[in-house]
Amino acid sequence: MKRREFIKNASLASAAIGFPTIVPASVFGKGAPSNKIQIGQIGCGRIARDHDLPGVWQHDVARIIAVSDLDRNRMADGKSWVENFYSKKMGTPYLEVKMYEDYHDMLANPEIDAIVISTPDHWHSQPAMEAALAGKHVYLQKPTSLTIREGRQLADAVKKTGVMLQLGTQQRSSIQFRKAAELVRNGRIGKLHTVKIGLPGDPSGPDAPAMPVPANLNYDMWLGSTPEVPYTEIGVHPQQGYDRPGWLRLEQYGAGMITGWGQHHFDSAAWGMDTELTGPRYIEAVADFPRSGLWNVHGDFMVKAEYDNGIRMLTSGGYPNGIRYEGEEGWIWVSRGNYVASASDPVAKENSTKALDASDPAILDSVIGPDEIHLQQSKEHHGNWLGAIQGENDLLSPVEIGHRACSVCLISHIAMKMGRRLEWDPKTEQFVNDPEANTHLERSQRAPYGTNYVKV
Repeated sequence: MKRREFIKNASLASAAIGFPTIVPASVFGKGAPSNKIQIGQIGCGRIARDHDLPGVWQHDVARIIAVSDLDRNRMADGKSWVENFYSKKMGTPYLEVKMYEDYHDMLANPEIDAIVISTPDHWHSQPAMEAALAGKHVYLQKPTSLTIREGRQLADAVKKTGVMLQLGTQQRSSIQFRKAAELVRNGRIGKLHTVKIGLPGDPSGPDAPAMPVPANLNYDMWLGSTPEVPYTEIGVHPQQGYDRPGWLRLEQYGAGMITGWGQHHFDSAAWGMDTELTGPRYIEAVADFPRSGLWNVHGDFMVKAEYDNGIRMLTSGGYPNGIRYEGEEGWIWVSRGNYVASASDPVAKENSTKALDASDPAILDSVIGPDEIHLQQSKEHHGNWLGAIQGENDLLSPVEIGHRACSVCLISHIAMKMGRRLEWDPKTEQFVNDPEANTHLERSQRAPYGTNYVKV
């Protein structure tokens, strides 16, 4: 659907249901919310404030009109922050952002066209599935899922509905990652044989006694599908401020940096390797895990993956943070450079300032010819998503590609636990002749939460 048609249909729909009186009459016209893609934000924490909310509101085609968070203090703070932004931008009290303690009520609001999900990892797949089934477009923070099964359930649900789901693997919208992938795909370093990926690990932490649950937090729902455990602040998020939350370092809610940043780098590497819709055939790993303290995700590690096309991929905290493609005729290195998605990202800018490098500088000056492979370009990741909703461009990080990149993260984590070489079948999404390894492809889900309880 082109923008003109989208705006026309949105206006007709608003007239039919009665647009809520949340704006003064003086601002109706070209900038009216009824002419915009109306966005609901689920999760008002660190990554929403540092990355997703600013990523959306910089695009005038969108309006954030609702927020939801299981921490009422964060939700109220998010509401005020969004309202203040629009008031400053429009020069008037522009709108009243609606708050939802339960995101399901947000999904039931027909005025909302699309959802941004910036929640902890264990709360990614379920609300994304439910939003898709409610006909809402979705921008989903990575990782795609907590398990392989969850990811497949989500991908299938999105395909069934046809909504636009964009994974938050925004490195694809950074020019250096696209350029590196294009140069590799077009043979500028000869036949690619090895990819080396640098990812940090996480530190161990202190012991943490149980604490009373804050009155502002719906802790039972926050735990979601994961087992019930006592509350402690460093296992959830800070009650004051928006520093890096402790849940990132607990396997109950994720897998640590192998998924936290791993999906970014595995996704970008697959772009250059031409393996976006498949996965490795063999995988093995070693990792150090904390022996004390609350936090229990991996520290130092090494993962080795082998693909059917002969490429070997090595991932470790011992490499610089980024991706190094090695071919028979040279190498290309790519990283985020000075860019950070959040002020509390675990890698300092000065340790990753070189965004693009090569064994021969002439490689980087090479021009991709008209008959060669040209990868999709995007100036900004949230903007690419909004453009896809309008029918103006393709999604850069659609759900199936996101699921495949996340799968590499998850089977790497399983290999860390198994401590032996595993054979993976990307078509069946099962380990070959290994029932024990296959038990790690899903987790039990605590009713009524989890993807297994979503009515598809």
